[in-house]
Amino acid sequence: MEQTFNSELKPVKQSERILSLDVMRGIVLFGILLMNINGFGLGFAYNDPTIQGGDSGLNLYTWMMTNLFFEGTMRALFSLLFGVGMFIFLDRLVKKGAGIKAADVYFRRITWLLIFGLIHGYLLLWLGEILYQYALMGFLVYSFRLMAPKKLVISALLLFCVGTTWNYFDYAGQKKLVSQVEEASTMTTSGQELSKELKAAQEAWEEQVKERSPEATAEFNEGMQKGYFGAVAFLAPYNKAFDTENPYRTDVWDVLSMMLFGIALFKWGFLAGEKPASQYWLMVLIGYAVGLAINYYEMQTILEAKFSILSFKQADITYYWGRFFIAIGHIGLIMIFCKAPFLSWLKNGLAAVGKMALTNYLMHSVICMIIFTGVGFGLIGKLERYQLLYVVVGIWIFQLILSPIWLRYFHYGPMEWLWRNLSYMKVHALRKGPPQTI
Repeated sequence: MEQTFNSELKPVKQSERILSLDVMRGIVLFGILLMNINGFGLGFAYNDPTIQGGDSGLNLYTWMMTNLFFEGTMRALFSLLFGVGMFIFLDRLVKKGAGIKAADVYFRRITWLLIFGLIHGYLLLWLGEILYQYALMGFLVYSFRLMAPKKLVISALLLFCVGTTWNYFDYAGQKKLVSQVEEASTMTTSGQELSKELKAAQEAWEEQVKERSPEATAEFNEGMQKGYFGAVAFLAPYNKAFDTENPYRTDVWDVLSMMLFGIALFKWGFLAGEKPASQYWLMVLIGYAVGLAINYYEMQTILEAKFSILSFKQADITYYWGRFFIAIGHIGLIMIFCKAPFLSWLKNGLAAVGKMALTNYLMHSVICMIIFTGVGFGLIGKLERYQLLYVVVGIWIFQLILSPIWLRYFHYGPMEWLWRNLSYMKVHALRKGPPQTI
């Protein structure tokens, strides 16, 4: 039967939204800030607390807890939710009879996300920008949308395997480098001449050590403490390198894999809270049991080696699997929370944060740009790791208050509204009132 094209394509109505997804999106967005704050406030010390921010006492415990439960996992869930959002967006357009027009709107939406990402990284001074990567992976997601859930899961697992293999070879290469540097040191001590290979190994090692040095950290902090245009110019080469290397080195295994896994879970009904509580508890049990075991092994590997460069490479071998299982546990726990008959006020607040995810995500960068860079107070490198949590909680409270108030008067967050207008190439009503298209 021929499908009738609906020329009046419109964004999804608030009544059609899936509450559990909005709550989950709000929780994950807050979790993203919990990890990103280290990049905003400590620069090069995101992973390694010995560089700056403190590596003892409360600072060490903060690093340990975030690495066990949140590092990588929040980004995994954010990727999962973006994949689900892309799928729902396209699926609903198709069901409305959009035909090939659905692809037009979808790819226009993804293209604008890519542009937002570039603006976010270069102009809002956030080196850990992810929207650009999501857009690139979003172009690929389109080809997977009609696959059966089992095939999506298999595809995601295969991507994990490729990423794991690549990480293993990185570790093997680093291990060889350390061995060569030790050999070169012994030969130098005994007065022997070094081969070209050993000299190259020494130079490569010195470059790695230099990147973790107090001088390099001080230089980065100083660059970020410049005025706005000075900071933009300083950060631009870092953003260029980040956007050039990450798409093929990490994003396919890190981002696309979780997008595919998320679409599979959505098709199975796990993300809409449709499954019985027993199945979600099983996710919690298996996810945390396996995930925490892997993450604890990684953490101990790093701690026992006193945060050596090689230990981070070794811990990365199982990185994708630890965060994957922790993510499963988090999903189960969030769905149990969504189904529970209490804390409705908190669910509603988190759902409002989730409905304005793009606005709130970019707001994190604006607030942190003012706090940490030379645009405002220039506090990068000035706070200890645990003290950054105060900033995180403050932003959480602010957005939990602001988001419901905003949505009381408006249909969308400001960035969501702009994104929809650009995607559909028409201006939609922002203020609440009789449904209309301006």
